[in-house]
Amino acid sequence: MLVFTLTPALRPDAAAAAVRAGDVAAVVLRVPEGGAPDTGHLRAVAEAIQRHDAAVLVAGPDTLVTAAGLDGVHVSDPRSLDAALRALKPQAIVGAGGIASRHDAMEAGESGADYVFFGALEPQAGDAADILDFVAWWAEVFEVPCVGLAASLDEAEALAQAGADFVALAEALVAEGGAASVTAAMARLARADAQP
Repeated sequence: MLVFTLTPALRPDAAAAAVRAGDVAAVVLRVPEGGAPDTGHLRAVAEAIQRHDAAVLVAGPDTLVTAAGLDGVHVSDPRSLDAALRALKPQAIVGAGGIASRHDAMEAGESGADYVFFGALEPQAGDAADILDFVAWWAEVFEVPCVGLAASLDEAEALAQAGADFVALAEALVAEGGAASVTAAMARLARADAQP
């Protein structure tokens, strides 16, 4: 998975190039707080990504899913998860983020979320060890897919080794090297999968 922030600087062709650089299942487009998104721009970015068989999820109001032709929503506040599930399932993907405890994770998994996401979309310093612990615990016990956020290539490889169903690459990591960062991450994930 890839994470981008929906700003005027996010070009559809650049987002699509990052998706083409690897086996990307989904892209989460984060809507900045307090800003009303440009639905036309959102739709253009989404269509460029969807042409390469990646789902587009919005981390923002779930009304944008229908308005911009998206595949689903990434819910960053667990208090909003039930409402999103009622509004969008089964037609759209609903992912559960904003998880701060094992209890939050289990509630999200039991509620019918399509995945549980460990880590903030904007990574915080020092979060890597907690994310890794969450992923290792979840992957061993539960069937609902889990996603771990990686802010570095080393973190991406470690999350794959811990059993993450999907690894989300933080926006700063992708921005640093563009499509080359995605390619490098894919190589690390393949290496992790090949290890016994």
